[in-house]
Order: sequence, then structure tokens, then C-alpha cells
Amino acid sequence: MTVSSPTYQSLMTLNEGQLAANRTKKVIVGMSGGVDSSVSAYILQQQGYQVEGLFMKNWEEDDDTDYCTAAADLADAQAVCAKLGIHLHKINFAAEYWDNVFEYFLSEYKIGRTPNPDILCNKEIKFKAFLEYAAEDLGADYIATGHYVRRRDVNGHSQLLRGLDNNKDQSYFLYTLSQEQVAQSLFPVGDLEKTVVRQIADELGLITAKKKDSTGICFIGERKFKDFLARYLPAKPGNIRTLDGEIIGRHDGLMYHTLGQRRGLGIGGVKGMAEDAWFVVEKDLVNNELIVAQGHDHPAQFSKGLIAQQLHWVERQPLKAPLRCTVKTRYRQVDIDCEIIPLDEQTVEVRFAEPQIAVTPGQSAVFYQGEVCLGGGIIEQQIR
Repeated sequence: MTVSSPTYQSLMTLNEGQLAANRTKKVIVGMSGGVDSSVSAYILQQQGYQVEGLFMKNWEEDDDTDYCTAAADLADAQAVCAKLGIHLHKINFAAEYWDNVFEYFLSEYKIGRTPNPDILCNKEIKFKAFLEYAAEDLGADYIATGHYVRRRDVNGHSQLLRGLDNNKDQSYFLYTLSQEQVAQSLFPVGDLEKTVVRQIADELGLITAKKKDSTGICFIGERKFKDFLARYLPAKPGNIRTLDGEIIGRHDGLMYHTLGQRRGLGIGGVKGMAEDAWFVVEKDLVNNELIVAQGHDHPAQFSKGLIAQQLHWVERQPLKAPLRCTVKTRYRQVDIDCEIIPLDEQTVEVRFAEPQIAVTPGQSAVFYQGEVCLGGGIIEQQIR
């Protein structure tokens, strides 16, 4: 292996005592058929662990052969496990996914909010159903995934840290993990950059080395979202109006739109108005109207803060006093300085150091101190 990454070399440099300890531990790797889980399995092998893989089927495929890739992903996972010489288990969690993730996903869209199913999928499937099955049925000491996050154990507590590769950090999606879940999980690629992960896979001759990253809804694939959602929720068309009350178009359903959206509104030039682009700034659920304004920097796009509920703290009890930290209100967002003010055990007010654009109810606000992910909650409303 000619990979020159110092962090990779440190991962591979274990003393005999560490190797001996690892040889007594069984790890079940969640094999998705992607490059990250493939390399995770290899790294754990090299570190001495007893490694087995598990492929989860979490959605029952129908006639959407253009979009569902589960069969191809399984074939890739099987090829990787064969190459590495590890056993691959298979399990169907479709019922759990439907009951604990998908029904919530639909209920949120039904009331005009924009949920993040990947976060709930991690909470209910990857780090609950999978973890329990691996421990209870397969005798695992740990599970492992290809997430770009890190774990640090401090004074008997397990902290969840951002991934080393800032462009791939996935801690935003894992803020709901408990102490116990973090402690029982390994994240082998969290200390690596994505380019290094692909280089390792390429040098090993793994079929997943150049496979593109998945960007679809967790476990459902890269379907045409509007067509998919229409299967389960009836569309309810309504008016598109300006902040001044002028009706300038029609929408197919509030559920198809999100705050800050520019594309797909179907608003061309409006007579008597500037040619600036239109953006969604509000959803009027009572009147089933989509409210729009012109210009990316329109004041109606910005919020001074938010109210969050359904809180979860990775390693601490509910907040008792105000806390200064940083927050992300969407994935890949640059951290924002903020102050969190507890209102009760499951509700906080978050005040931004400067106004933020397109703060969206239903999405998650995730809190950090430096590289440590503290936890987060669901955005209930904006504070203008």
C-alpha cells in the first residue's frame, strides 16, 4: 500500500498489545455497497478485529428500477466482502424503516414542513435496529459504518467529533446518537480525507473505488422526488403570492417547496415588477399559499434566531443555563456563532450572532463546541 497520508499510517500503526486486544473483538460493518464502508472494513481488518459485514435492505423495491439500486449495491457489497475474505450477512429492516422513519417523513411533509429523513434513519435504523441485531444476534462487540465522523473517549464518556475531512463531515446527521450508541460504534474513515479513502480502495482493487456517492433520500435512492412523494400524499395546489398580497402564479403543493427555494417555481417575468429572481420566503399553511419575494438578500429570507424542540444532547443532561457555541441549521453550512437559551427541557431559543438565510422548520439545528458535536434539535419556528 503506497498511501502517504500520515493519518492513514497512524491508523495502521498499532502495537502488539493493541492488536492482541482487537483480535478478541468482533465488529459488524454496515456494508452499503459504497466505497466508505468498503474501506472501513479493510482498515478494521488491518487493525486486527474479527470483521464481518452486514447489508441492510430497508426499502421494498417496486417497479422503480430506474431509481432503486439495492440489488446493485448488494452485488457490490458481496464483491467487496469476497475480495477481503469476510462473511456478509443480510437483513431486511423495511418494516422498521416504514414505521419509524418513513411515516414520520410523510407526516412532516403533510403539514408543510421539510424533514431530514437521513437523521432519523441513522437514529432508528443504522444505530438502533442494526446495532441491536449485531449485538444480540451476531455477537458483535462493536458496529462500524463509513460515516465521516470520529469518536473520542474522555473520562468514561464518548464524544462525537466532526470528521477530519471538512468537506465530508457527517456529524450533522448523527447528533441524535446516545452515549451508548457512540461507545459501541467505530468510524474508521472519520480520520481520513475522501481522496485517501478512494486511493486505498483503488490500490486494493475494490469494485467500489470509483463508485459515486449516493445523494438520494436515505435508503430510497435517487428518485424524482416530486413523483415519489405524489405516490403517498395527494397534491394540493394553491396560489403563489408576494408579500404585498399579489397573486403571481400557482403551485402544485406546498410539500414540494422549501424555504429559500429559487428553481422550479414556474414564475417568469411579472408585469410591472423587477426581473430579479423569486425565492420562497414562507409557507402559509392556513391558506395553502406559497409566499415569495425577489432577491437572494431580501430581508424576509433572514432570521435572527430559532426555536428548537425534540432536543438531544450526545453527552450531557438537558441544558440548564444559556450556552454559547456554534450551530448549523443545514448540512454543509458554515458554523454560526450563537447563544442557546433553555426554555424547558425539550425547548430552546437559539440567537444567531448575525441573521441567517432560509432557516427551515422541520430541519435540524445541530450544535458544536469546536470539533465536538454537542447535539441538536428540530427547528420549530424562525425568529424574525
